Amino acid sequence: MAAPAVLVTGSSRGIGLAIARRFARANYQVAFNCLRRQPEMHKAIDSLRKDNPHLLGAAADVSDYERAADLFAQIHQTFGGLDILVNNAGAEYFGLFQDMRPLDWENIVRTNLFSVFNCCRLAIPDMVARKKGVILNISSVWGTAGASCEAVYAASKGAVNAFTKSLAKELGPSGVRVNAIACGVMETDMNARLTPEEKEAAAENVPLARFGMPEEAADLAFYLASDQASYLTGQVVNLDGGWM
Repeated sequence: MAAPAVLVTGSSRGIGLAIARRFARANYQVAFNCLRRQPEMHKAIDSLRKDNPHLLGAAADVSDYERAADLFAQIHQTFGGLDILVNNAGAEYFGLFQDMRPLDWENIVRTNLFSVFNCCRLAIPDMVARKKGVILNISSVWGTAGASCEAVYAASKGAVNAFTKSLAKELGPSGVRVNAIACGVMETDMNARLTPEEKEAAAENVPLARFGMPEEAADLAFYLASDQASYLTGQVVNLDGGWM
């Protein structure tokens, strides 16, 4: 019997890469995905393939429905279907809302929200037919708390949170679970813009007094996708060191 198949969008770096690695090291069939960082993605796949040959690397803009559909067709051809979807692809904009151009917020909404809609729409038919499946959306605590100078990013993540809860109610009778992880401050490229002083100040606001690690998000994602979490759906789980 083939191992479950997983798609992790935006998995060339950071949290997405850590999640894809976590599933790959557990011998799942894993589809890695990115838009621009293909060399980094394929380097990661090559380092894992000696222990797990069931890996796929696919460049696709999942915020575009047709490109996302092409990706799912490739997954079907390679793995025969999809059991677990991790929507991680994301983008941010740091700056005053009044300085943003409409094109800037359109890019944020397309990347952070349309990608989730597209991949869920394409994953659901197989999952409903099998009466089993897991959808996991990577969100942010800013989707609940709001964030100065990240208003559109926070709005997009708030929409992901509401979508997660709504879709869980819709798909629960079909045996499909839908949850989200709302990440706090994490050691990722998104926070590389912070100076050491800014990072220290941010960490001081976290009860655990540090940033989270991508591997910690990966461990939580792996648990939420497992049968150990079989009665958990419609939840937005904060991974924030106690900040919220």
